[in-house]
Parts: sequence; structure tokens; C-alpha cells
Amino acid sequence: MDPSLVDIPPLKDLTIDNITENVHMINSRTPDPRLKYILERLVTHVHDFARETRLSTNEWMAGINFLTSVGQICSDVRQEFILLSDIIGLSLLVDSIDHPKPPASTEGTVLGPFHTHEAQHEPAGSLISHDPDGEPCLVLCTVKDTSGKPISGVKIDIWETDSKGFYDVQHADRDGPDGRAVMKSDDDGVFWFKAIVPVPYPIPHDGPVGKLLKLLKRHPYRPSHMHFMFDKQGYDHLITALYLRHDPYETSDAVFGVKESLIVELGTVNAEQATQYGVKEGSKLMTYDFVLVSDTEATKLREENAMKAMEALGRRMKLYNGLPVPDVD
Repeated sequence: MDPSLVDIPPLKDLTIDNITENVHMINSRTPDPRLKYILERLVTHVHDFARETRLSTNEWMAGINFLTSVGQICSDVRQEFILLSDIIGLSLLVDSIDHPKPPASTEGTVLGPFHTHEAQHEPAGSLISHDPDGEPCLVLCTVKDTSGKPISGVKIDIWETDSKGFYDVQHADRDGPDGRAVMKSDDDGVFWFKAIVPVPYPIPHDGPVGKLLKLLKRHPYRPSHMHFMFDKQGYDHLITALYLRHDPYETSDAVFGVKESLIVELGTVNAEQATQYGVKEGSKLMTYDFVLVSDTEATKLREENAMKAMEALGRRMKLYNGLPVPDVD
């Protein structure tokens, strides 16, 4: 690029005290107000972090090497950066900000690093896990809106581990997806399938994220759970999971995903249900009524929450594409 064609303001004599304002000045040329605001806050916090901790060169290089190793271990079936985001609580924080929930709606939680797009579309009542060692579990659920009206035609992505705590993609000899499926809710908002009882398991801890957990004296375990993701035009995208009550890791989830409203107790299939759904009487039963939020509801609540948060910080802001930027008019 010809330097004469770029309008760059002259930088001042750079010091610890003025480096931040110089970076802001040179970054502020972007016409995108949201990008400008995000970079301004990112640089401010990162620079303040370095000044507050008196960050050493060796520590900064250790951080760079750590992030490099996180990227190097990522693959099509293992997302170490998502795992890192999960174990520092950032994934849950971003989901909670971007997908606010009014009272009585289903709360979201972390996606996790093992969702794939390989799951087959299956009809109601399908067996999604073929693990012979898993304890059979009938899953019977509904999907409704916040007014209690059933929602039909919702795409539901479901995934869980096998009885040993491994997802299908963690098996080198796998011959296709298992423990996962994509379904649609019927006219009554109902979807149901046959699975196995979830079990607790460790997140992958043989890589850089696992080494970090060890340094922090933290365990890598997640409580027993089953993942669900809901998608339908007109409704806010929902990523959530159901967790089993009394799991040993219920209060110390390595990725901070557990919420009280998402904890369930397994029931028992009665004789009538056994006949209706073609399962063995006495087997485990998981039930839940999911409540989706409309796009309109979510947008309104997201914008209200954003402005309240900015006001609490004492900042004069306006919305740009539904997201806050400085109000400089």
C-alpha cells in the first residue's frame, strides 16, 4: 500500500502513559462505529491489564505460546479455543448477554466443543444412541412460546456422550455419528426419542487447556447432561442442556454451564408410557418443557439490557444495529 494514500495521524513519542491513546487514535479511522468501540475497549482493557500486573516479557511470551498451542491443537472435531472460552466463563457470559431470557423461558448454556453438523435427521421416537452399555432413557419434551402456545416445526439438534463419557468424534474408529440427532417438533410442539442416561465426563485435558486447569488446581469434569439446540425462524436461537440432579459435579462444572432451571430429576416410565412409546416399563424417563423466546422479545430485552448496562457505567451511548456505540452526536 502506498503510504501517501493512507491518512494516518502522526504518532507521539510513545511511552507507558501515552501508548493507549496513540493506539486509539490510529484505530479510530474505521468508519464502522461498532468495530471502533470494540477495539477501543479491548485495547484499553489489555493495556490496563499489562500496566496493573506489570506484565513481564517472559510472561507475555508464555501467553503468546499458550494461545499458539491452543490454535495448533484445534481440528474439525476438536475446538480448543471454545474449550478455553468455556473454562474461563466467557462462553456462558457472551451467551447470556446475546440471548437474554424473560421470566419462565428456557435459559441457555454453553455449546461446548463437540457439536457437529453430522447428525442425521431422525423421526420422532428414534433411538439416537447405539451404545449397548448405556442405560436406556426415554426423553419426552415439548416446545412452547412464552404465552404457552406449542411451536411446531422447530429444528432440534440433540447430542450426548456414550456410557463411558466420550462423544462419537472422540473415537478414532467411528464409522458415523452416534449419540446425536436432528428432529422437529410436531403440531403439538412435542418431540421424543430414545437415548441413554447421561454420565459425567472430563473435557479434553490432554492439551493446553488441560494444562491450565492443572496449574489452577481445577478438575476437568462436567456433570451428566444432554445438549439441545433449537432453531426456527422468528425465534431467538437457543443453545441449552439438561443436567441431572445430584450429579457429583453439579456445583463444580468445569465450564460453568449448570443453571438451576436446567437441572432435572429422572423419572420412571410407567406401564401406559411403556405401551405408548414402545419402551420397557421401569426404564428411566427425562421430561422437560422448553420455552422459546421470539426474536422480537429477545431484541427488545437485549437492547434494554445494553442501555441499562451502559448507563450504570456512566457512558452516553446509542444503538447501532442493535448494539451499543458511543453517542457522539
